[in-house]
Formats: sequence, C-alpha cells, structure tokens
Amino acid sequence: MTLPQANVFIVDDDELIRDSLEQLVKSVGLKTQTFASAQAFLESELPDKPSCLVLDIRMPGLSGLDLQDQLIKQGFSIPIIFITGHGTVPMSVRAMKAGAVDFLQKPFEDQELLDAINLAIEQNREARREQNEIKEVQQRIKSLTLREYEIIVLVATGLLNKQIAYDLKMSENTVKTHRARIMRKMEVESLADLVRATEKVGILSAKK
Repeated sequence: MTLPQANVFIVDDDELIRDSLEQLVKSVGLKTQTFASAQAFLESELPDKPSCLVLDIRMPGLSGLDLQDQLIKQGFSIPIIFITGHGTVPMSVRAMKAGAVDFLQKPFEDQELLDAINLAIEQNREARREQNEIKEVQQRIKSLTLREYEIIVLVATGLLNKQIAYDLKMSENTVKTHRARIMRKMEVESLADLVRATEKVGILSAKK
C-alpha cells in the first residue's frame, strides 16, 4: 500500500532560515509549507494528511512555545520539532513535557533535523491510524441495539454466557444469539479481538 505523502510545516520569522529548511526538506521528497509567524500558521487551512511542525522558539508575537500551548488547547495534535539559537534548559523541558518530539539548538546538522522529521511523521502516521480505527469501532458500536450493547460490556469484562444470562435475566441460548450478532456487527472473529475493540473506545473505562 502506498503511504500518503507527508507535509512538513515550517514556522520561522527568518526568511533565510525558512528558505533553507524548505529546500532541505524538499530534497528528501517531502512537501513543505512555510509560515513567517505562529499566528499565520494558526490561521491557515492545513491539509488533512500525515505531518509535523518545525517550529522556531523566539519570534515576534506568539512564540513557538505559545503556539504549542494554543494547539494543545485547540485539541490539534501534531508532532513538533523545536529549533532555536537561543534555547534554555527550562524552555526545552517545557517543550518536551508538552509533547515535543525534539528540541534542536542552531546550528544543527541537516541529518539531525531530517531524522527528527522522519520520527515525527511516523508518530503522526501511527496516531492517525489509531484515530481512524477508533472511529470505525465507534461506528460499529452505534449499530448495536441497546441489549447488544449491554451484552458487549459484560462480555468485555470476562463474564461467561451463563453469567450474562443470569445478570440480564435471559436464557443462555439468547445470549449466544446476541453474541453472534455482536461479533458480526463488530467485524471481529474472536473474543480477544472484541475486547481489544472495546478497549479502543473506552467501554470498560466508562463502565468503571
């Protein structure tokens, strides 16, 4: 399967650095989009594909750390690689605690940045795959009847058919019939697959 081409967003107020980073990223076959300010990035319409953000720390207006905070508040998840010529230990600690992939001090080696970008993009691909899987499971959950939902919760906790039948005051054969329908609707072939699916959408967590 061909993976969708990734985007690297570059935010730096220094035009020479933006251009240099853009050429470096393009040289390895990645698409780029550059921004002269954090505010310009916030106001842009970004493509829905695997991506990462190469972000300068010190800029007029919103700093790189401010932009990171804004993205977290908005629930916008994108791996960030910070670059700076004036970084401090507290800055790097704050950035990494908030989820940054890397914190590079200028000047850095080209390969050092490219390695960080590759790591960030792979993390974003995996996160997007996980999000898509969760959405698919949520759609399947919505197709269940109320009774089927009650049963799937009990099945996921490890109860046997006869225990579920006792709890829900129905025959064991009826539980078996419901379980067969649940497996079909959830598109799983084993109990282990069913439990993993419920874990993805937090059914057991919600029950607790």
